[in-house]
Amino acid sequence: MLEGKTFMEIFQIGGFTMYILVLCSFLSITILLERLLYYRKLSKAKRAEFMAGIARAVKSGNIDKAIDTCKDTLAPFAAVICSGLERFRQRDKEISNAMEREITIETAKLERFTGIVGTIGNTAVYIGLFGTVLGIIRAFHDIAAAGAGGMSIVIGGVAEALICTATGLFVAIPAVIAFNYFAKRVESFIIDMELSASELSDMIGRK
Repeated sequence: MLEGKTFMEIFQIGGFTMYILVLCSFLSITILLERLLYYRKLSKAKRAEFMAGIARAVKSGNIDKAIDTCKDTLAPFAAVICSGLERFRQRDKEISNAMEREITIETAKLERFTGIVGTIGNTAVYIGLFGTVLGIIRAFHDIAAAGAGGMSIVIGGVAEALICTATGLFVAIPAVIAFNYFAKRVESFIIDMELSASELSDMIGRK
């Protein structure tokens, strides 16, 4: 039924919903690559080594050096520690609140654009089904207009219409996998931030 047809011919058979699915696929892939590079850049700093350096600076009373270390480290937990150290002379509650606010800010940065991928993963299949339904309606309309046709013509029209469903699945499955991966990475970053904040609170409490 699709033998001998070029990619563009198959694409055109799917109708306008194919253009929507291609746009969704482009957005999903673009966000995936951007987030992968972003997470990789943030993962270069090792939390254990970073906190060991902060502990030495705090123990020696060199808070300015600790703050400089935070600013030189590109990692969410470094930003959290920096927000706490900048309020080192304030009450413990104010330091804790500042770090909690920074965790919220950094989490929002980590989750940026990921909701789009999740939405694509949840809706691409339905967009494909919508295209398939339109294709089946169009096939039966053409058969009725021609005034003739048999089971082979009906099956041919349905097979062509199912291109949209197949494309929807092709777009949705990678998007769902990517969204789940994003969620796991963000959770890992949040754990690091919370552990770092807890360690700094202990350091300040001992001083």
